[in-house]
Amino acid sequence: MRAVVSVIGKDAVGILAKVSTKCAEYNANVIEVSQSVLEDIFAMTMLVDISRINGEFATLVDDLAAMGDSMGLEIHTMHEDIFKCMHEI
Repeated sequence: MRAVVSVIGKDAVGILAKVSTKCAEYNANVIEVSQSVLEDIFAMTMLVDISRINGEFATLVDDLAAMGDSMGLEIHTMHEDIFKCMHEI
């Protein structure tokens, strides 16, 4: 099982480190990362293996979103199956 994490907001030092650390706290393994900075806008997409997370997926989703709020970022996390269905329509 995998999840897609998207992050967008004003660029700052440590965004990738903080998001990946939060994933590691849940034993969610970051598989791939794509990021870019356009002027001062940071955008990142992560593919994360959630097959062995310790805890509920919904809790990870909420914790990432709350962390994003505290950093002035939008962080959205969705299960890969939902992501794929959304893009098949």
